[in-house]
Amino acid sequence: MVRFPIWQSLILLLLIVCFHGCTNPQSPAAAKEDPKPQGLLLRDYQPKSMLVTEQHHPEKAKFPVIDNHNHLRESDPEQCIRAMDATGVVQVVNLDGGWGDTLKQNIAKFEKKYPGRFLTYALVDWSKIDEPNFGSKAASQLETDVKAGAHGLKIHKTLGLAIKDKTGKIVPVDDPRIDPIWAKCAELKIPVEIHIGDPAAFFTPLDKFNERYEELEFHPDWLFYPNFPSLEQILEQGEHVYSRHPKTTFIGAHVGSQAENLKAVSTRLDKYPNYYVDIDARLSELGRQPYSARKFLIKYQDRVMFGTDTAPDAEAYRLHWRFLETEDEYFDIAKSHHFQGRWMVTALNLPDPLLQKLYHKNAMKLIPGAAVK
Repeated sequence: MVRFPIWQSLILLLLIVCFHGCTNPQSPAAAKEDPKPQGLLLRDYQPKSMLVTEQHHPEKAKFPVIDNHNHLRESDPEQCIRAMDATGVVQVVNLDGGWGDTLKQNIAKFEKKYPGRFLTYALVDWSKIDEPNFGSKAASQLETDVKAGAHGLKIHKTLGLAIKDKTGKIVPVDDPRIDPIWAKCAELKIPVEIHIGDPAAFFTPLDKFNERYEELEFHPDWLFYPNFPSLEQILEQGEHVYSRHPKTTFIGAHVGSQAENLKAVSTRLDKYPNYYVDIDARLSELGRQPYSARKFLIKYQDRVMFGTDTAPDAEAYRLHWRFLETEDEYFDIAKSHHFQGRWMVTALNLPDPLLQKLYHKNAMKLIPGAAVK
């Protein structure tokens, strides 16, 4: 049996105790250690704010509302009406009317069932773009659709980004073949709800610098880079149209597809008196620049319209009222539409006269049939 001097035995005993204390997860020494990160993925990171501020949740809008931008598609009319009545929305514009028999079916489903509560827009059949006299034929179809009850025309972002003719080239927004359609809208005195382009980040590389990386992971088909026209090219094409057709009213969807650059939108509004914008699906962008957004809306209060781009839903509508009417700070706006970027918003607390214009007065000036009873 090996014997150690007393002093060596004491040292050995201390080492054993120390080792046991460091490796035992229940020991005081281990309990004081901070746990190391376990490789949390960014998509799983959902921090809860510790900020304590006042919160307000308006049940109904201060004034009657016309939702100028919506896609009802397979929505149930009864469910839409319940959400509208619960939140103060008097009318909803359905941009998915289509043309011909499809348009008539959508009008019957929504407008005839609930007179005065829905307004239906027509669409263009772009599959006929290569046919002789496409523009005049499409304009004639639009006139028929307006006689059947259409209140406006909707242009989807596929124009300028996806629609191609027989040459294989993307049809630009300012293609001369479309001119008869724009002219017909002026003749019929109906507005054009025009969505061209998309958020600026959708036109940049999908890399660590892209502020909408997570959103584009969920919707990779929304990335228009590379091999697509640039956002600037598409918006310039739109300006050619507004200039060539000054008697036609154009409503630029999603704050003119440039909510990140209100200075550029302001320039366009100043240059083209026939151009308007709506705020649909861009609360996340406006809410991260509340001072600029409030100044913009006050300056152009006669040129901005309310819309959601979200099928009628009480929670989504109430987030809009909270954003536009209160002074709440740093809150999540995603459920007003969907997740768009990793940022919170600050409410705008807009003055009442502006709210009335935004909520219904501007729509009543531009859209046939728009009314508040």
